[in-house]
Amino acid sequence: MLDLQRLRALHAVSVHGTVGAAAVALGYTSSAVSQQIAKLERETRTVLLEREGRSVRLTDEAHRLVSAAQELLAIVERAETELEERRGVPAGRLTVAAFASAARGLMPSVLADLARRHPALDARLTEIDPHLSVDLVAKGAVDLAVAHDWDIAPLPAPAGVEQAVIGDDLCDLLVPEGHPFAGRTAVRREELGGERWISPPPGRVCHEWLVRTLRAAGHQPEIVHRADENPTLVALVAAGLGIALIPRLGRGPLPDGVVEVPLDPMPVRRVYALWRTGAARRPAIAETVRALRGHWPGIRAHTPR
Repeated sequence: MLDLQRLRALHAVSVHGTVGAAAVALGYTSSAVSQQIAKLERETRTVLLEREGRSVRLTDEAHRLVSAAQELLAIVERAETELEERRGVPAGRLTVAAFASAARGLMPSVLADLARRHPALDARLTEIDPHLSVDLVAKGAVDLAVAHDWDIAPLPAPAGVEQAVIGDDLCDLLVPEGHPFAGRTAVRREELGGERWISPPPGRVCHEWLVRTLRAAGHQPEIVHRADENPTLVALVAAGLGIALIPRLGRGPLPDGVVEVPLDPMPVRRVYALWRTGAARRPAIAETVRALRGHWPGIRAHTPR
């Protein structure tokens, strides 16, 4: 008989692409995941993973087994959902994926709230890019995702995935102290030409929004510094190396030397919770969405320096 945990490990490698990423998602070590798959290979007398440099490739037999594993995991999820629904209280493990600034600025208080109110619920967080996390929900790799979109890049909810709006995250223009915009009450987008920009790298939604918005206003942005993390972007602004557009969620207090100026109109990104339709009846899902919304007003309480 095939072991469900070993099938879950193989399914995770298929979804996340590497043994290491699968281990992070499952909360195991890489060696533990490798051992589970090695045992599955012995049980099935089949090669499931083949080395390709530093990565691995699933064999055709492994892909067939993953399809069966996905069906079995869906059956288990339905059974767990029915049991939790009958008990009427959030319980069991709930895996949550959130983008970086939500993982930093929203999820700690949400997870603490859930742990305090529902000790039988084991909620676990993984930080993942929002567009990747939606796919992970659809494939059953995580139970709930916290993701965002912008007006230029709506967040699609694939078939079988439901979503709820958590809130709108406002974005401000950050400039060094002494910059001509620093004393302004607002700056129009048409005025942003000729500036040196600090931005996330290409492929990130914030980067694409900046490029498209400035081009629509008749400017080609000169991006001189790129960094993944918002604290790094803020530090570069504080050093006088350029200006940046950064959302408020997870940003934290601004350091000396950085001034916040509103853009007119102000950019907004919408934050969502997403989960599989089959899990919608889980009290854990409903309580997590409640907690996300309940802690959201604090995000909007941020005031300029």
